Amino acid sequence: MNVVGAMSAAGWAVIVVALGASAVFSVLAYLRPRPIHLWPAAGALAIAIVAAATVPDDVPTVAAPLVGLLGMAVAVFGGSPAAATALQLAMGSSTPPGAHGGILVAVRSDEATPPGVAPRRREVLRGGLTIGVLERLAAAGSIIAGFPEGLAIVVAVKGVGRFTELEAPEARERFIIGTFASLIWACAAALAVHLSVR
Repeated sequence: MNVVGAMSAAGWAVIVVALGASAVFSVLAYLRPRPIHLWPAAGALAIAIVAAATVPDDVPTVAAPLVGLLGMAVAVFGGSPAAATALQLAMGSSTPPGAHGGILVAVRSDEATPPGVAPRRREVLRGGLTIGVLERLAAAGSIIAGFPEGLAIVVAVKGVGRFTELEAPEARERFIIGTFASLIWACAAALAVHLSVR
């Protein structure tokens, strides 16, 4: 085996191991949301991206599907903990959680709330975990497929679907921060795959 072949094999081993480690920690972070699981997943993903950017173009037959599968697992499972961590860092626990995965916001009313009475609240942004999984699947899939324009479609569909719930400032902030963190994570995972199998 020549030097270039050895470097290529070593590069592919680093990509597969790094994406595998990132996938394991992403699934752990998804099932048991703790930053201690997310940070190793992010580090391993960064290593995979750097290795993918430097590995030669000859893709081993077995590597492409494996890298694609691992990249999609990282994108889908790691995005939710990444969004939750970004929301925690940005907003803390300033908005109370709802019973169905959303947040509680005050209902706007033309009538003044009497003193000493808490304003009525309603739950918005319900189903965010499921929507996030689908969003990351579509975003990563479009990048891996070589159709990055698909990101615009994903963002547009999500924005239109949530438009009526974005009246409250805390809902808008949560929507923007969560969506960006989730999509950035999915795009990073898809980038590792795209660079690997280009």
